[in-house]
Amino acid sequence: MKANGLILPLETQVVDRMSVQIYANRDQMGAAAAAAVGQQLRQLLQDSERQVRIVFAAAPSQNELYEGLAREQDIDWSRVCAFHMDEYIGLPEEAPQRFGQYLTERLFSRIHPGRVELLNGLGDVKQECRRYGELLRAAPMDIICLGIGENGHIAFNDPPVADFNDPVPVKVAKLDEACRRQQVNDGCFARLDDVPEQALTLTVPALMGGKKLFAIVPGASKRQALKSALHDPISTACPATILRTHPGITMFTDREAFGL
Repeated sequence: MKANGLILPLETQVVDRMSVQIYANRDQMGAAAAAAVGQQLRQLLQDSERQVRIVFAAAPSQNELYEGLAREQDIDWSRVCAFHMDEYIGLPEEAPQRFGQYLTERLFSRIHPGRVELLNGLGDVKQECRRYGELLRAAPMDIICLGIGENGHIAFNDPPVADFNDPVPVKVAKLDEACRRQQVNDGCFARLDDVPEQALTLTVPALMGGKKLFAIVPGASKRQALKSALHDPISTACPATILRTHPGITMFTDREAFGL
């Protein structure tokens, strides 16, 4: 359904502080999310003196969002500084599974942000955590676009390693098996043994520090994680539950994920 050219959700709910918009399918969800992010960008860029800082997730669940963002009009991407929120440790630079590669192909090569800061999962990872952390701390993050994993993770903050009070903005995380298996289910890797066991990730406080959060969660494979994120007690047993406490978050999901 559309009104004034805008795609309308089938249903909208408010869970704690989070607005949840449910759409008929992934395409409508992605288009609506892209329109919302685009509107926020245009609003921020009305201040001709400022640069907008935005973090992007890298996952197949974000495909429709990025397709829509690439088509958004009247956005001065030259004044946008883009970050990404996690990266595997140890994958060679040419590996197609690298999240920086995904974002470059799917989005950055099409919108051409004025500045792109990518995590480097090769070399001294402790030094990389410090380097990237300094970049994140340089100024508040305006927008964060994220998803939810099948195990309820946000970025690579899996239940065993998620910390709502992490003292650093970036850390090395050991990936649990459910997270690694999702990478196989998503078609990113052929076998579980091929999935790296560690990754760099923005921590929960770094994600929650964004002024506006847009969560994009489609598909039947996310139904249990979404149900937990919306209704379980807020705890690291399902890290995504913390999203309900953010004052500026909108979640975009579809009928299959929500279970309408």
